[in-house]
Amino acid sequence: MNAANFLQYIASGTAYTLGVTLIALPLGLLIGLVLALVYVYGGKAGSRSMQAYSIVLRGIPPIVLLFILYFVVSGAINLSPFTAGALALGIVSSAYQMEIIRGAILSVDAGQMMAARAVGLSRLEAIRSVVLPQAFRHAIAPWSNEVAIVIKDSSLVYALGVPEVLRRAQLIGASNQNYLLAYGAAATIYFILVWLANKSLVGLEKRLAIPGSH
Repeated sequence: MNAANFLQYIASGTAYTLGVTLIALPLGLLIGLVLALVYVYGGKAGSRSMQAYSIVLRGIPPIVLLFILYFVVSGAINLSPFTAGALALGIVSSAYQMEIIRGAILSVDAGQMMAARAVGLSRLEAIRSVVLPQAFRHAIAPWSNEVAIVIKDSSLVYALGVPEVLRRAQLIGASNQNYLLAYGAAATIYFILVWLANKSLVGLEKRLAIPGSH
């Protein structure tokens, strides 16, 4: 295999890397949003249960949850390695995204809720139409860090045999013993993906910035 084919083989694993990321991130965001609302507006019981969820999920290495989901749960519902990996990373990410969204919600001035209620909006309407739009804008900067983490953590699915970037680099490195070039190519791909994602989110943050907030 010549150098061009060598690099092309590793780069072709990017489709799996992006696939895992594009499942895990939205899943984590959806779960995290629901849990953040419970955390902030669910009273003491909601707050304590969400604290426990956050502590447990953030205390378990993602690869352990990935193995549990694949080797235990998939025995009952037949998950593929790719699906098990994406779901596991999404569940882990939900704990971090919950904290990001919770912080963003709390950063919105409490007077916004009071003003919304004063003009006749219900609590749910005020949360949906007034608080969350502002909170999501505040969340973009910290969320960019979570995006980078999930992109990099997508490499963990290699342990299940998913032929993503790291797995392909491992196979190529083992076949010709040129581990430096193989893993260097993988590192470069991950760096480019993270850089592009963060650059896009910085641009989005600037476009959606609340006037007078900076």
